[in-house]
Amino acid sequence: MLSTDLLRDAAERFGTPLYVYDADELDAGLERVRAAFGGARVFFAVKANPNLSLLKHMAGAGLGFDCVSYGELCRAEFLGLAGERIISNGPAKSQAEYDLGARLGVTFIVDRVEEVGLLPPRSRALVRVNPALQISTHDHLATGSAASKFGVTPEQVPLVLKALREAGHRALGLHVHIGSAIRDAQDFTAAYARLAELRSQTGPLEVFDAGGGWGIGADLHGIAREARHAAGVFDAELWVEPGRYLVAPAGVLLTTVVGVKRTGRNFCLVDAGMTELIRPMMYGAAHPLTPLWGGTQVETWDVAGPACESGDLLARDVPLPEPSRGDLLVIGEAGAYGAAMSTTYLTRARPAEVLRRSGEWQLIRRREEPQELWQTEL
Repeated sequence: MLSTDLLRDAAERFGTPLYVYDADELDAGLERVRAAFGGARVFFAVKANPNLSLLKHMAGAGLGFDCVSYGELCRAEFLGLAGERIISNGPAKSQAEYDLGARLGVTFIVDRVEEVGLLPPRSRALVRVNPALQISTHDHLATGSAASKFGVTPEQVPLVLKALREAGHRALGLHVHIGSAIRDAQDFTAAYARLAELRSQTGPLEVFDAGGGWGIGADLHGIAREARHAAGVFDAELWVEPGRYLVAPAGVLLTTVVGVKRTGRNFCLVDAGMTELIRPMMYGAAHPLTPLWGGTQVETWDVAGPACESGDLLARDVPLPEPSRGDLLVIGEAGAYGAAMSTTYLTRARPAEVLRRSGEWQLIRRREEPQELWQTEL
């Protein structure tokens, strides 16, 4: 995390709520991935944080992009990426995604049998496989469970590969992504092993895409070892798709205390809430909190946002010194799915985003004005 003095400086210059990113930590996360996965091809999962300045930074570091919408493909095109540096993923792609993907020459992830007939002519494709496992993460994040909407069953894989080839497409290989924020390396071991069992039916393949979803603090080297082994079973090149792992530790959300309230529970009221960071409400996500104030009297507080919703809580039962109006609170690990999932609910303008790079602040998204939010309304 950036120093307290730098965070205070950012809040004073740009106001709060404010997303703050550290370019050095972004680079450190990428180095951890490359150290673990060696020569694997790395695609950044754009949905984790689509800010153009951050994407440009990652593209400059040699990463490709994993895109799951037409808008994300447009961002990749705007930054000059094309061909083998883009993956088009998702369970229900639009015709616009197929058309733009064809023009850019992307690799399509086939998510269901019927999608083979929707691909543009002579596409490159990977087949997404759902290993139907019990995944140690929130149900909403478990994309490799039997109840998930993603991927084809292992039994369908030979059929889909055959259909791709017969339709004139280049069937590169297999793709698996079992979820997000997963810390138990055994989940990945089980998923890769399940796909490796298909080798006798698929023969050698060009690509084994092991996805992402590694939780912060997970045994990355152990996961990488299993992914490399699975790729080796298919004599395939290894691809990976980190998102949250790269950007979450590189970003924090700064919020200011606006007051306190004692009504049977202690509430620390702040100027950020579900509209700025919805993960606690949506996934029960626990973000580390750091108060930038001192005090000897520590009590347990619920950190509550300003939305007129009972669920607008950023954290419960957090030990904090007595807060006062104007104090700054740092919400950590907020660089992924924070600003990306922020909303204008209640006509709340989305926060600014700043990047600390080479000793300087860079405003990479200005704070919206309320009047901008209704410009498209008639």
